[in-house]
Amino acid sequence: MSVQRRLLPNISALAAFEAVARLGSFTAAAQELDLTQGAVSRQIKLLEDQFGRRLFERDSRNVRLSASGEIYAEAVRSALGQLRDAALGLMSNRHSGILNLAILPTFGTRWLMPMIPDFVENNPDITINFVTRIGRFDFARERLDAAIHHGQPDWPDADSTLLMRETVIPVVSPEFRASRDIATPVDISRLPLLHMATRPGAWSEWFEEQGLNAPTGPGMQFEQFGTVAQACMAGLGVALLPQVLIAGELQRGQLVPAPGKPMQSRSAYYLVVPHDKRGHPPVASFRDWLVSQVEKEPTVLAW
Repeated sequence: MSVQRRLLPNISALAAFEAVARLGSFTAAAQELDLTQGAVSRQIKLLEDQFGRRLFERDSRNVRLSASGEIYAEAVRSALGQLRDAALGLMSNRHSGILNLAILPTFGTRWLMPMIPDFVENNPDITINFVTRIGRFDFARERLDAAIHHGQPDWPDADSTLLMRETVIPVVSPEFRASRDIATPVDISRLPLLHMATRPGAWSEWFEEQGLNAPTGPGMQFEQFGTVAQACMAGLGVALLPQVLIAGELQRGQLVPAPGKPMQSRSAYYLVVPHDKRGHPPVASFRDWLVSQVEKEPTVLAW
């Protein structure tokens, strides 16, 4: 067998290996693949003989990946996933293909999703698959083509296109404000503050902008802006929220501004594209469309 041939194992053997690695059982893998347990075992042996490496450690009760198998399983999962994505793109889109996009939960649902029908209408040959991610991740491992990111334009091995700066303001529910004497930022410092886990320093920055020391007491902490907004509307405290994400609540009077100057966040929203995806047609189409939407009405939400 040539070296080149040896490095290209049978796809059925790879599928069997991936199933056993994921399920931890030859029996379960056989059921999933609609094969006999013996057939799955033969496929695994085929790989082990081909590479001269033991991929699983077996005993009378358990099967687990060997050290070599652990390394190989991660690569096989990624490769099979790429093959599935390519097949789906080939079947569903003759020209442009698929865009696998990571979005921020609240920004994605409140700002981006209302506009997506326009992209779909103007790019019928592109299928977008959405996943929610907060913070940085490995594009290759996650098999993602682009991401909407809040932070700095310093993602390694990627291009960052500025979408918009972010202005945050303190807000409360109308009932909360009516029941308390809130006339100045100093008054806010004495009230329960609602915090975002992903932005632990936001309140400190805001109080610094007001020329005040930030209070040091604890406060409720949340993972998503949507949850913070709901807690604020329920009267649990004062929230520091991006105007672009709460335009609807402000318009409907569910939230009202508290005293104090708005603050431009030190971070901004970016479309991040890994270098190896810069030439991917769906990415280029989406980037051009997204920038055009920001230029039109960057802070207006559809509700």
